[in-house]
Amino acid sequence: MARQGPDPAATERQHARGKLTAHERIELLLDEGSFTEVEPLRRHRATGFGLENKKPYTDGVITGWGTVHGRTVFVYAHDFRIFGGALGEAHAQKIHKIMDMALQAGAPLVSLNDGAGARIQEGVSALAGYGGIFQRNTKASGVIPQISVMLGPCAGGAAYSPALTDFVFMVRDTSQMFITGPDVVRAVTGEEITQNGLGGADVHAETSGVAHFAYDDERTCLEEVRYLLSLLPSNNRELPPSAPANDPVDRSCEDLLDVVPAEPGRTYDIRAVIEEIADDGEYFEVHPGWAANIVCALTRFDGEVAGIVANQPAHFAGVLDIEASEKAARFVQFCDAFNIPLVTLVDVPGFLPGVDQEHNGIIRRGAKLLYAYCNATVPRISLVLRKAYGGAYIVMDSRSIGTDLALAWPSNEIAVMGAEGAANVIFRREIAASADPEETRAQKIREYREELMHPYYAAERGLVDDVIDPRSTRQVIARSLAMLRSKHAGLPSRKHGNPPQ
Repeated sequence: MARQGPDPAATERQHARGKLTAHERIELLLDEGSFTEVEPLRRHRATGFGLENKKPYTDGVITGWGTVHGRTVFVYAHDFRIFGGALGEAHAQKIHKIMDMALQAGAPLVSLNDGAGARIQEGVSALAGYGGIFQRNTKASGVIPQISVMLGPCAGGAAYSPALTDFVFMVRDTSQMFITGPDVVRAVTGEEITQNGLGGADVHAETSGVAHFAYDDERTCLEEVRYLLSLLPSNNRELPPSAPANDPVDRSCEDLLDVVPAEPGRTYDIRAVIEEIADDGEYFEVHPGWAANIVCALTRFDGEVAGIVANQPAHFAGVLDIEASEKAARFVQFCDAFNIPLVTLVDVPGFLPGVDQEHNGIIRRGAKLLYAYCNATVPRISLVLRKAYGGAYIVMDSRSIGTDLALAWPSNEIAVMGAEGAANVIFRREIAASADPEETRAQKIREYREELMHPYYAAERGLVDDVIDPRSTRQVIARSLAMLRSKHAGLPSRKHGNPPQ
């Protein structure tokens, strides 16, 4: 009876919206037959506004645990058929309990969100319930993986719980997130906008950066959640799960010679490099639609999980800007929290110049990435593919901020700035006074490049450990990660740092 819901017609209405029920979603998420429900007979005790006459079992949320690929995962799922999935006191207490159980058991927590926010009839008791969820989200941060799956509306204060978790998945057309809905926006600002236009999946996956992933249907979305979980440790005391590797470690990456153009100004897709060096060419990109000038992904080398941060020359030439810095910083922090080694692929011309960038805090917000790398104690390898200029070179996990191994291809150009810009600054007067300024400029550019930007300049000064053959990239990275697997590095004794915000 608890599973069927209070009204069979409610199930039909849920399906008519293109949405699955809470139990159907849990069945797709977890291994078959593994779900154990907690408190299926719980009912609220509120009175007033007719609530005393409506006391359905579960109180609108399904909680429990099961397995994903054989490993324990805790889950709660709002049941939109009951009070529209709105959160009341009993509803919140069930969520609090399962969150506490997940933290104590050291297992991931997945929330399947499909609710109308706080239960208005229960007043402040409902709001206090959200406070308890937020507190537990924060305590669990960096201890167990937390994944929020948005499968319906999530409005008001309720949206802050997903924002506190590690990853947010959304489904197009059926899920929305916003603090104030279209009606309030219209009343306050006069702007006309739909729910999806205000807080739909593509808005948050491409514009706001709130959502890490967006999918067309619930089944695909939940299957991808399962895949992500297969790459993550159960908690911060474990290493990520290993997997059998059929791809030889010493496989030569011949295609890399053609993928990356030697000319620093020509574009290419960094994903092709990742595909060439990763096990079987597989990787799971995080935030693929937002801040596309940097790529963050989880992959495997010789069966062991690693995180990749890579400049993307195919978008804005791979420059670092506010959004790219924040995207990469959060990913680096996540990997560091959960013992996932970091591989950084560098091809960066610098930070994006512009009034908007400066006025919107590129200094403060760009420093987030610098802080994240400097604070990371997991194994770290950086590889300069082509150009690495100025402060952006330092920020992209250079030797000077603590990377364990700094590598480079023979095509690397590591310098304060490009040869053209450097020559224009250093030899400005000579060029201006020359009978043939263009010829003098070209000569000085060659001179600067030959003296300060040749492939072995940084290696000769100990800032690069080795200049490697691009074809050996996979082999070098995999073997280096194997060597660093037992790395142990401590941090100064402190309550916590104060990262730039």
